[in-house]
Amino acid sequence: MELEDQWWKGQLAADIYQALRYKELKLPSYKGQSPQLNLRRYFADLIAIVSNRFRLCPAARHLGVYLLDLFMDRYDVTVQQLHMVSLSCLLLASKFEEREDRVPKLETLNSLGCMSSMNLVLTKQGLLHMELLLLETFQWNLYLPTAAHFIEYYLSIAVHEGDLHDGWPMTCLEKTKLHMAKYADYFLEVSLQDHGFLCFPPSLVSAACVVTSRLVLHLSPTWPPRLQHLTGYTWDNLVPCAEKLLIAHDGDVKEANKQKCQQPGQQQQGQAAYHGSGQMGSVAQYLHRPSMQPGLAPNHRPASYLSHSAAGLQAPNGNAQPISTSQDPKSSIPNRAYQVSMRYTCAAPCFDR
Repeated sequence: MELEDQWWKGQLAADIYQALRYKELKLPSYKGQSPQLNLRRYFADLIAIVSNRFRLCPAARHLGVYLLDLFMDRYDVTVQQLHMVSLSCLLLASKFEEREDRVPKLETLNSLGCMSSMNLVLTKQGLLHMELLLLETFQWNLYLPTAAHFIEYYLSIAVHEGDLHDGWPMTCLEKTKLHMAKYADYFLEVSLQDHGFLCFPPSLVSAACVVTSRLVLHLSPTWPPRLQHLTGYTWDNLVPCAEKLLIAHDGDVKEANKQKCQQPGQQQQGQAAYHGSGQMGSVAQYLHRPSMQPGLAPNHRPASYLSHSAAGLQAPNGNAQPISTSQDPKSSIPNRAYQVSMRYTCAAPCFDR
């Protein structure tokens, strides 16, 4: 939304935040009724990977996926058309969120390896037509807050020198802030991969990313009063969303450990070094044991944060589609399997270009 860099540090930060929260109340409703909902994860990952390739800001990536979700919720779109829709959503979001010189160019997009593997060639006329259709669908309103728009504001006070790590004073505040930012970014990307997070307000999802990051970093109190006051959310407000994030986190850890056992000679890559890995507890242990309640110090060491690089996408037809891109490890997301056999029967308008 064309916010200035580090807006959360300026004098207008509180006013901007309140404007975002007000706009959040007026977001379009999402029903999850797309007949292609089972393909949603694939196209969300496509947007994320192309976004990483061009180093677009998280707000552009999240807005692109949100536009795709809303469009799929209203139209019955073929798989081939969804490729065009997904990339058009990302381009439109980048034009709204990024500087003009950072918006991906048509020629560069067509040169990506994934374009040839998808047998897709974008044309200027086709993109303009699709962008116009998207703008008309959203009534030319792209001022749609996502979790990515709130995260930096929350992270600005997510770590304080008075916090405890494993019950002890922190030895390095800056290092803790760095790992907090990486964990929050990881959980933010997790929230992109499941349309179920759309049932929560974006600001709540962002706050849940912060509280789950504090959980896995063993910071206490888990949800300090300063964060409750800033976000307006209590611990009980955040538990349902945080639980979904931790379930995904535990699944990623189990999958990574399984791959590590299959390749004992290779050292695991992308693991955060802030703390050693220990026995992985259940989500219920994370959230509901007494030591995890706000104001009390945690005594359990959860599994380490893992960063995966997505070397390719699993195409809707089940064939691997290699994507020749280099990703920032901080923005990498795990590559899970896609279930494409399910068909939703909810009625949706027919999409006709």
